[in-house]
Amino acid sequence: MNWTARQLMIVASFAAFIAGCDMRDVAQPAPIGGAFQLTDQDGKTVTEANLKGKPTLIFFGYTHCPDVCPTALFEISEVLHAMDKNADRVNVYFVTVDPERDTPSIMKDYLSSFDPHLKGLSGDAEQTRKVIAAYRVYAKKTPTVDGDYSIDHTALVYLMDRDGKFVHPFNLKRTPDEAAADLKRYL
Repeated sequence: MNWTARQLMIVASFAAFIAGCDMRDVAQPAPIGGAFQLTDQDGKTVTEANLKGKPTLIFFGYTHCPDVCPTALFEISEVLHAMDKNADRVNVYFVTVDPERDTPSIMKDYLSSFDPHLKGLSGDAEQTRKVIAAYRVYAKKTPTVDGDYSIDHTALVYLMDRDGKFVHPFNLKRTPDEAAADLKRYL
C-alpha cells in the first residue's frame, strides 16, 4: 500500500492524539436510574429510596397497550409465582409512560389481573418525563386512525440491585423457574 503524505500525517496526528489522551477524561455512559417521585396504585408516594434493600424489577409501559405490556406483565407474574415466598423479597414496579390516562385507580384496576406483588406507578407529565429520562426509556405518542393514540416505548425489564443500581435488562425469554433462580441471586 502506498501512503500519501496527507494520509501519513492524518495517521500520525491520530496516533499522537490517542497517545496524549487521559482515559479518565473519556465520558462514561450516563447511569440508568436516579431520583424520581411517583404515586403507586394505592396513593402512596414511591421514590428511588424504595428500591433500596431489595432487588427490583421495573417495566415501563401503559394500560392501553395491546400486546407487549400485558405479555411482559404476565411473564413477570409467572416469575413471581415461581419465586413462591421469595417474591415478597423483591420490588416489582410497572411505571406508566401514559400519564394522561393511567391514574392510580386505572393502574390498580389494570394490575388486578396480574400478580399482586406488581405495583403500578404513575405521576403527572413532568414526573413521568423525569423518570423516563432517568431510565433512558424511549416513549413516543403516536396518533391512531380513530383519533386515539398509542405509545411506542422501550420494552425491557430493568433489574436493579439491592442498592437501587442498574444491573442489566432482566431476561423473560426463558422458563419462569430459570428466571426466578436468576432473580434469587440478587436477594
